[in-house]
Amino acid sequence: MGVLIFLFVIICIIAFQTIKVVRQSEVYIIERLGRFHKVADAGLTIIVPFIDKVRSVVSLKQQTMDIPPQGVITSDNVTITIDTVVFYKITDPAKAVYEIQSLKKGIEYLAITTIRDIVGKMELDETFSSRDQINDKLRVILDEATDAWGCKIDRVEIKDITPPADIRDAMEKQMNAERNKRALILEAEGERQSAITLAEGRKQAAILDAEADRESKIRRATGEADAIKQVAEAKAREIQMVYAAIKNSNPDEKLVQIKSLETLKEVAKGDANKIFIPFEATSALGSLGAIKDVMNNNDNNK
Repeated sequence: MGVLIFLFVIICIIAFQTIKVVRQSEVYIIERLGRFHKVADAGLTIIVPFIDKVRSVVSLKQQTMDIPPQGVITSDNVTITIDTVVFYKITDPAKAVYEIQSLKKGIEYLAITTIRDIVGKMELDETFSSRDQINDKLRVILDEATDAWGCKIDRVEIKDITPPADIRDAMEKQMNAERNKRALILEAEGERQSAITLAEGRKQAAILDAEADRESKIRRATGEADAIKQVAEAKAREIQMVYAAIKNSNPDEKLVQIKSLETLKEVAKGDANKIFIPFEATSALGSLGAIKDVMNNNDNNK
């Protein structure tokens, strides 16, 4: 009975050493007698006990690694602290195990030296405005360096850039000054635009007033001209009617002379001291005197 139990235990140990179950997104690095034998993918794997050995379990998932914050001196001699994270994935498990002692340490040291080299060539203001450029350079350099280790660098992100306290105070003051400057510029631009708008409004109003005045004068002048024309036409018609009436009445010379004297009477009512009587008027007066004498003689004879 004890022998059977012993054999059962031996069989269980051998089975445990022989049968390996590899989980999804992982691989086993199998060594045989101390040398690399194969890479066991996900699923059931059979190995030779006491000859084959699982050297390492390698994850094929994308992994992240925080790079400790590093103090970096910029080209304008300002010490800043940069916090970085690296996203990577193992593409060749055998290289990741056999080509470098510690893949994570290698990526960390390489990232630190690369960050110092890139940022050390830049000024402080440029580091804040060129994060994407720094990330791309870091990714390219790390990807090329880690390719020999069976590793692919997917992304490198700078989480934070921290300048010294005095530099932060100076930057905050500068930012406040810039904001105040922009506010003043916007206010001045608003006032300028408002003044331009008001001036344009006054200009348009003056133009409209001038157009209205011009139109009013034109209409008034047109009305006056039409009135004068109508008066002239009425006078002309009146003259024509008078002329026609005189012509139709067939006046004799004495009637004309009497009308002349009536006109002379109206003229004599003026303020002038002297009146020049035409020769024709004197003839008419003589005729009137002769007529008066004849009429008086006729009365005496009666």
